[in-house]
Amino acid sequence: MDYPYQMRYFVTGGAGFIGSNYINHLFYNVDDLTGVTIYDKFTYAANPKNYQEFTNDPRLTVIKGDICDAAFLENSMAYHDYVIHFAAESHVDRSIDNASAFVYTNVVGAFNVLEASRKTGVRTIIHVSTDEVYGSLSEGSADETYPLAPNSPYAASKAASDLLARSYFITHGLDVRTTRCCNNYGEYQFPEKVIPVFINKLNSGEKLPIYGDGKNVREWIHVSDHARGIQTVLEQGKPGEIYNIGSGSYLSNNGLASEIISMMGLNEKMKSYVADRQGHDFRYSVDSSKIDSLGFKRLIDFKNGLRETIDWYAANPRWWDTQSEMS
Repeated sequence: MDYPYQMRYFVTGGAGFIGSNYINHLFYNVDDLTGVTIYDKFTYAANPKNYQEFTNDPRLTVIKGDICDAAFLENSMAYHDYVIHFAAESHVDRSIDNASAFVYTNVVGAFNVLEASRKTGVRTIIHVSTDEVYGSLSEGSADETYPLAPNSPYAASKAASDLLARSYFITHGLDVRTTRCCNNYGEYQFPEKVIPVFINKLNSGEKLPIYGDGKNVREWIHVSDHARGIQTVLEQGKPGEIYNIGSGSYLSNNGLASEIISMMGLNEKMKSYVADRQGHDFRYSVDSSKIDSLGFKRLIDFKNGLRETIDWYAANPRWWDTQSEMS
């Protein structure tokens, strides 16, 4: 019997920060949604609380699985229309300390996702990547044709997976589309990344640990805008293409710290400086005109989004206590 292909999504890493926010976007904004499968290994950065609002929705299926388990992944992926591939090791500091998990998950795991998609006849795959593959830019912005020059083991592993995605489009004609997004912030981010680290430190009365001189620059986008960008690429993009997702909102780490300190009613004395990260990229910036031409619109102003994020962390100080336990 033929399976009634409609609008069934397979979301790797769907219990993590960006993946679970994308799950939220699907349930609230996509009409005629047939079903959503979260496929997640449930490592330290995943949390069933991130999608608890939809736990009783009959359209949601949750599978505890590893993208490095090729056979189980392929069986789980069968009868889905779209694959959105978020699952990855993503913390740069961890990649510096031990790169092996990043190579295994981000390269071998991405290969397994592409191969399973090919074998199961998935319509479209969105391969979610990062602006870090372009390396550090002293000036200007990288468009999608900019040379890849990753500087951390994390970024290098993502660049490798991007090239695998391209090869599956060229060689197999697989409809795979790659997105490269700038730094995300918002609800459900595991507190090892800079914004939740800063917020939680200040809530605990501790000073902010700022790398080096704090002049490194990042481009920031609210995670819900990133989710909208991914959906735009899925619905309006073209097979084999790459799409940057940026915001135009830039801040140095010093500037970011000052914004958070000010919003929390504190003073600049809460800053401190620590030894710089090895190979620390100075500046990221992407040219997003290509996705903008598809009609993509950002809805969250940075200052408003940051204020909402600060308030959310203040209201949910123990959100991560039960991570890694499936509900």
